[in-house]
Amino acid sequence: MRIALLYGGKSGEHEISLVSASAIARNISGENEIVLIAITKDGRWFMQPETELSRIKADEKAKFEIIEDESQAVSVIPGGGTKSAFSVGGRTIAIDCAFPVLHGTYGEDGTIQGLFEMVNIPYVGCSTLASAITMDKEKTKSALAQAGIPVVPGICVRRSDIADSKRYDEILEEAGKIGYPLFVKPCSAGSSDGASKADDLRHLNGAIIEAFNWDDKILIEKAVNAREIECSVTGNPTTDDGRCAAEKLTAYGPGEIVPKHVFYDYDAKYNDPDGADLLIPANLPDARLEEIRTLAKKAFAALDLCGLSRVDFFIDRDTDALYLNEINTLPGFTSISMFPKMCEKFGLGFTALTNLLIDEAIARFNTTRNLKTSR
Repeated sequence: MRIALLYGGKSGEHEISLVSASAIARNISGENEIVLIAITKDGRWFMQPETELSRIKADEKAKFEIIEDESQAVSVIPGGGTKSAFSVGGRTIAIDCAFPVLHGTYGEDGTIQGLFEMVNIPYVGCSTLASAITMDKEKTKSALAQAGIPVVPGICVRRSDIADSKRYDEILEEAGKIGYPLFVKPCSAGSSDGASKADDLRHLNGAIIEAFNWDDKILIEKAVNAREIECSVTGNPTTDDGRCAAEKLTAYGPGEIVPKHVFYDYDAKYNDPDGADLLIPANLPDARLEEIRTLAKKAFAALDLCGLSRVDFFIDRDTDALYLNEINTLPGFTSISMFPKMCEKFGLGFTALTNLLIDEAIARFNTTRNLKTSR
């Protein structure tokens, strides 16, 4: 098959995408042909030369760079389908499946997924709606709570709220009732961008300002004295094979993140190889491990996710309570990323993982294309 690997993107996680895509490119089965499409920070798409793929495969430590050759600018063709999804220099490019390795905004928020739907091609990962919901932490928490899945207590604040001094005072009072310390985070940013911890009112004001640099809507949550537990999930609940949703899913792990920073921030995740210890499996009783796997699959199915996701939990050290913290529909694939590490530890190697994700994408595409769209 011909696989279009898309990376870079108009996102605060642009650089991480380059590293993740490099790792995936090295581990896509050699039976497949890879087409590289790089997206710049200002959102322009460029086809990349084959030499860029050869360079990455020859050096395990190398990462993709973006070559902006105007003659290789990519156009997307709505309705083009697999035979003519893209156009480059006046010629159309056929592909069998798109593999977006685009973290954060414009990559896992439903925007590019909707574009692929319009083009009418299979793509790896969650659907447009599922991607959009899980990118918004407030909507995710609401949907999970409705499904009976425990989430961390908190409040949502919109930019308009802080323009009203009376309302802002009410928000600070509500936050104080939750109890310090607190975490403040943008609702729709990834990799802990804009997230910070507030130990008192003074720090809370600064944290709110920082979070609003990244989004127009933020969350203020109880800072749980937590063990950070993560679980990888793959599967297609919507494919019609006679099984119920949960039976179609596989959970790998869970593993545990032991941060060496104040919390598991951007640097600990991606820049500092010694930023955290990764324990796979987590040091928990078998019954608790199974509880987390079951809850991860329940959340995956409740939100109509498909393909892959990393489901992140907190275990409160003080009360032993379990909370689902967030869901990442396009987790990192770097050398220190938990998603592929958990899959590999539980028997699904990197190349087998990429094969599975591509196969799942095509299976879901074939299923959904049997649905009627007109009379």
